[in-house]
Amino acid sequence: MEQISLNEATAKRRKFRELLTRPQLTMMPGGFSPLYARLAQEAGFESFFLAGSQLSMVLYGYPDNGIIGLRDLVDHARHMAARTDIPILVDSDTGYGNAVNVHYAVQEIVRAGVAALQIEDQEAPKKSGTVAGRRSISLEEAVGKYQAAVAARNEIDPSFVICARCDVLGAEGGSFEDAVKRCTAYVEQGGVDLVWLNSAQTREQIKIACRDIPGPVLTIWGGDGAAPSPQEYEELGVKIALYPTFTSTFAVQFIWQLLNDFRERGPAALAERSSAARASKWGLVDQKGLMGADKIRALEDLYLPDEKRRDYDSTWGHRSTFQRESAPAKK
Repeated sequence: MEQISLNEATAKRRKFRELLTRPQLTMMPGGFSPLYARLAQEAGFESFFLAGSQLSMVLYGYPDNGIIGLRDLVDHARHMAARTDIPILVDSDTGYGNAVNVHYAVQEIVRAGVAALQIEDQEAPKKSGTVAGRRSISLEEAVGKYQAAVAARNEIDPSFVICARCDVLGAEGGSFEDAVKRCTAYVEQGGVDLVWLNSAQTREQIKIACRDIPGPVLTIWGGDGAAPSPQEYEELGVKIALYPTFTSTFAVQFIWQLLNDFRERGPAALAERSSAARASKWGLVDQKGLMGADKIRALEDLYLPDEKRRDYDSTWGHRSTFQRESAPAKK
């Protein structure tokens, strides 16, 4: 399978660092699959998050409880990096063990060609940051893990970004004050490049965190009511507003509705959705273009002897519901 070069990987990592230093906010969608990341790129987003919860859900149908292993993550991250031009931030759970495990995990993920990873400060086995029952490791152990991650990164490519995710909000014995203290230590003592304050509860918390933490802050909203708008996030000082799962979760909901509708109405349900997709503001997805399907024939023409080339003039295939006649997707 495809793998990007070191120069390509380093360029993406430098681009990600630019996102952390510029004054404006970065909106980062997330989910599962190289295709979703490529769609995000085509829609104009500048980065994408590989969510461990969605990897666990789609690959195995399991909950986000630390079940996914390093090999699954690295293989998937490599495919995602190879099929996109934008930086990819990878969810590395707790680093798959203590500081020793973190050392090897980080180096494997760096070699996958992605731009950045996050390691959370939970006890293993971790739980989803969206559920109760979480516990955080001690501040001292967490700092040691981040120091190990940074040192492992520096041995291969110092441009790779290390993000420390603080899950103490909502965890046993956790508080906002503890979260700010931890995030500060992760930057000052751990040496990380970015901190993820998970599930901020109020706009005031976000404002204080961005003011007091000596490094760029990524957050997702965990409070009541509507999340801050992009303009609000930027004014509060956030560098990255992460929406970690919606490409996958909305896809699952759509499929659920479509399956039930198809069972009740048959092909009419598919025709109705196909018509709606064609009439939408954005039109149909150019799936063949996104996957580079035209390259197959180009390679055949270049390298196969005449007698082995396929007959494209007198053969044909059926038209799929969402097939689109268009030029390949832009890069």
